[in-house]
Amino acid sequence: MSDSVLLERRDHIAFITLNRPERGNALDLEMSAAIVQAVNVVAEDTGLRAVLIQAAGSRFCVGGAIESFVEAGTQMAELLARQIPPIHAAILRLAQLPIPVVSAVNGPVGGGGIGLALCADIVLAAESMKLRAGYSAIGLTPDVGGSWFLTRLVGPMRAKRILFTNEPWSAQQCLAAGIVSEVYADGALAVHAHALVKTLAQSATGSLGRIKRLVDGVAQRTFEQQLEVECHYMIESAASSEALEGVRAFTEKRAPRFDLHL
Repeated sequence: MSDSVLLERRDHIAFITLNRPERGNALDLEMSAAIVQAVNVVAEDTGLRAVLIQAAGSRFCVGGAIESFVEAGTQMAELLARQIPPIHAAILRLAQLPIPVVSAVNGPVGGGGIGLALCADIVLAAESMKLRAGYSAIGLTPDVGGSWFLTRLVGPMRAKRILFTNEPWSAQQCLAAGIVSEVYADGALAVHAHALVKTLAQSATGSLGRIKRLVDGVAQRTFEQQLEVECHYMIESAASSEALEGVRAFTEKRAPRFDLHL
């Protein structure tokens, strides 16, 4: 795997780290391919219980590597035709993992980095986070799922404002709009992010996966359909060893050991 993306597995948690800080973790062909490779490894690891996406340096991901667009010149469309489909497949796979995904966003995030950050189930931000789309400023349009995630989180009108105007949104603005879950001091982000994924990894993985599917599918279902799916998942959950352990631990007034009851 390329050094531009680091993948570490520790205590049933996968840590995906964008690792080209000197270039703002920009997405060029090499970085995109490394992300795809890391996601594919994670998706095939059935022993994982949580994933953390983070970045080295002071910038999470500035988006596409503009210099590569300049170098491509009139062949820019061909370049993007090679680069985008694989990372789109990877971001879809990452978003649909049956385990919790957390992102820890430090500093500027723009372009395709927006989709990479917002594909997570829970997005944590540093005070230094600053979201700026940037696409229309150079005559391009969103990719890596940015338009989908933003519209889902803030609604069509706000999403258009973000994408039309390229105005920077601070961490606190993102918090108020529901783009991120929490904001921490820069020096505390990693500590809180690591604590959260550790907690999630110790939780009932099957239950979390069903909750994820319930919540993510709301927009595609009627209320009646949602109730039907809730019923199905509740019965499915009740038949699991996790539920037996959870109920037993509750009555015995002890912490459950879900990791021993997969």
